[in-house]
Amino acid sequence: MSQEQPMKPQLGEEAQEHHNNATAQIQERKDLSVKAMDNIETSVSARRAVACEPSNDGQVGGKSSQASPLAAEAIFERGNITIGEALEATALTAGSRPVDYSDAAAIQAAEVRATGRTNIVPGGVAAAAQSAATRNARVTRDDDKTKLSEILAEATSKLPADKPVTRRDAEGVIGAELRNDPNLTTRPGGVAASLAAAARINQINRTPGSQSPHSQHSLSPHHKE
Repeated sequence: MSQEQPMKPQLGEEAQEHHNNATAQIQERKDLSVKAMDNIETSVSARRAVACEPSNDGQVGGKSSQASPLAAEAIFERGNITIGEALEATALTAGSRPVDYSDAAAIQAAEVRATGRTNIVPGGVAAAAQSAATRNARVTRDDDKTKLSEILAEATSKLPADKPVTRRDAEGVIGAELRNDPNLTTRPGGVAASLAAAARINQINRTPGSQSPHSQHSLSPHHKE
């Protein structure tokens, strides 16, 4: 005599909708993560290509082509994306957005990790971001607000020191952006997303036989539109 198999419980419409929404959100975060990695690779590659081009007076990227070739090799090594470069990538991916307090906090966290200092650099990129966020909070029209591109376009030159982005660096910046956002989220293409993408690329490129960056989705911050 055959024994009847118990039927699997069917999800109600509300539960099924919740499941579908959760699955869609996970996929969206993965897509945003891949897009962020594409954006930062494109940005850094373009910047380094320009920096490597010699000028008429024998300069490379505004610096003497004879000065410290070992340092130049280290800077341009594949996978060695620095904090300053990640900040500059943000200027391209989210440059048209007004600077707010969460942006300023993330930029400050990035600068502190790049320089190794416990306080922000006077006249540096973090100080400029804080001033912009304070000013923007008092301005009504978005068109009149200071944009991220104005603060981060030359971030590397504004940092007295720089270093390759690590997972720990990215986590610190993500935490700073989250804590200072009213909705406890980060923005697609923002400072935290760019640092996270750079950290993933650096980690992948340092690992022999690692998978393509597009198949890695750790360090995916929770995004807001």
